[in-house]
Amino acid sequence: MNETIFNIHDLVLMMTAVQCACFAILLLVTNPPANKSNYFLAAFLLAHAFIPVHELVLWGADFKMIALEHYPRLFLWIGFGFYVDAALLYFYIKSLVYDDFTLHKRDGLHLLPLGLFAVFLGLTFYTHSLEERVMLIDDDIYMYSPGYLIMDFLCKAMRIGYCVASLFLIAKYRDQLKTTHSNIERVDIRWLIGLVIGFLIIATTEATLACTKILHLFIPFHPHWFEVIGLTGYYVVFVLVLVLVFTSMRYFSGFIAVKQKDDSKKPVEEKLLNTGFAERIDSAMREHKPYLEPDLTLDMLAETLNIPARDLSLVFNRHFDSNFYEFVNRYRIEEAQKMLADPKHKSKTITHIYLDAGFNSKSVFNTFFKKHVGKTPSEYRQEHLPQ
Repeated sequence: MNETIFNIHDLVLMMTAVQCACFAILLLVTNPPANKSNYFLAAFLLAHAFIPVHELVLWGADFKMIALEHYPRLFLWIGFGFYVDAALLYFYIKSLVYDDFTLHKRDGLHLLPLGLFAVFLGLTFYTHSLEERVMLIDDDIYMYSPGYLIMDFLCKAMRIGYCVASLFLIAKYRDQLKTTHSNIERVDIRWLIGLVIGFLIIATTEATLACTKILHLFIPFHPHWFEVIGLTGYYVVFVLVLVLVFTSMRYFSGFIAVKQKDDSKKPVEEKLLNTGFAERIDSAMREHKPYLEPDLTLDMLAETLNIPARDLSLVFNRHFDSNFYEFVNRYRIEEAQKMLADPKHKSKTITHIYLDAGFNSKSVFNTFFKKHVGKTPSEYRQEHLPQ
């Protein structure tokens, strides 16, 4: 009796496919309608579920035989996940960081690689008869043909590009967050950066493997490294998918989205160019001390000063040469300096002082203090309050 015996590598691939599909269904069932980002995450997971199935069918002898026997016309199509998963990851991040994100017709261009893949298969594979296609697959002739290897390498290189674009998007988001929030440390994006870097490593590894296969056409060497690189990627992907889902669920509620649209090109009112307007803002900051609120935002300050948020942001850039984050923290540093040099606060620890000044992160306080004062808080206190 013929039996298919699964090895540990096959099981990891099957588990990866199952967990991707299950998590995607879970997200779709439990996701609030207004939460766009989780729909993209679910789509990414569904696309990614086909990738381990594709690997099983392509390189697992028993699975290949089953696929050729029962689904010969669908062979290779399940590899479509490679052409869309990275784009979906990019859109997941974009919809997560921008609360006004919407899809446009031009975004359909991201499906172009998938269309080219379909055309490529149609011209180089499906022009053959069914019997010829079975032979090309069964003997691994097609998968190691120059055209297929080049197409595979371009696909893997494209995925690297999307991962790099995702990292730039996260960096841009962090900069934009500084224009509206004085406490960006409450938004932990390290998990997002770590996950993208993880997938970048996987994409780079797979691109290296694809490049190695092309080199093998010209330089003979033992293909053992193909298997080593491929198997390592299977295990890393399995772990990354688990981490992606659980960290996104854990940190999503604390994530702060920003506006994608830029209003800086709108006409500027003449009063905003007047230095007197900036002086009024400075006086109000010193009198009312709104910066003592740790979670102060641009909208909160705009309401306090009765000035539109957009106008405030323009004044910060033009007259104070800073964004909102730096603008507010300068006043907090001045407040901390006063308390550190005041004998009445001598009994207070530096931790109490930076908390009273509006900071809630020791590292941010120390960084800003050193940057603006040129000394550490301890050095400054010893200088003004000698023992």
